[in-house]
Amino acid sequence: MCGRYAASKDGTEVAGWFEAEQLPDFELPPRFNIAPTQESFIVADHEGTRTVDVARWGLIPSWSKDASRASSMINARCETVANKPAYRSAFKRRRCLVPVDGYYEWQAGALGASGGAGTRPPKQPFYIHSADGHPLALAGLFEDWRGPDGTVRTFTVLTQDPPNWLSRVHDRMPVIVQSDMWHPWLSGVTQESEVGGLLRLIVDHSAQGLEAYPVSTAVNRSSNEGPDLTMPVGPILHVG
Repeated sequence: MCGRYAASKDGTEVAGWFEAEQLPDFELPPRFNIAPTQESFIVADHEGTRTVDVARWGLIPSWSKDASRASSMINARCETVANKPAYRSAFKRRRCLVPVDGYYEWQAGALGASGGAGTRPPKQPFYIHSADGHPLALAGLFEDWRGPDGTVRTFTVLTQDPPNWLSRVHDRMPVIVQSDMWHPWLSGVTQESEVGGLLRLIVDHSAQGLEAYPVSTAVNRSSNEGPDLTMPVGPILHVG
């Protein structure tokens, strides 16, 4: 899964990197520990115009009566997303990119640690990012949900099986869209077979150029912030 990430670029930087024509309605502060239900930038295509929007992490289907399931819908499995009622419509028509510096994942029982008799060993957080320092574009879906306080834009991140080296950290990873696939992923293709074929192609190249290393357990607490959370505390696991 993908349950926490860093996104420190402002709206102008995001728009420049993703060649978006429309900036967000308001800015967000740099964040290094974004958690579910918090706001973040997404990149979408609205009638041929690429935009940077602000959305809340945790998809709420447009037909949902309330927002109670948002925190459990931060991820959608790419293998089943086309058929799940909560994601099916967005998969065809409301795809987006989620720009991140990198994301965190927790490895169970890492680095030979022991939790003592009768307890589970502590999990070691890892930071996974592009080895060249460029932002990652996570494949996402978005929905506009009308709640009691107005319309809220929400999103989810697609996940997939990781390559062997990254499965040492966790058994899932976010689907990462390489730059040559940004346009087709954001475009208005709605035929299920075409979208499915495109997703399979994206998944095949998703882990290209990634680097992973252990970071401080300070990231475990979602209220902790700052660039120090992304600093390595051990050797690089691998460069894919």
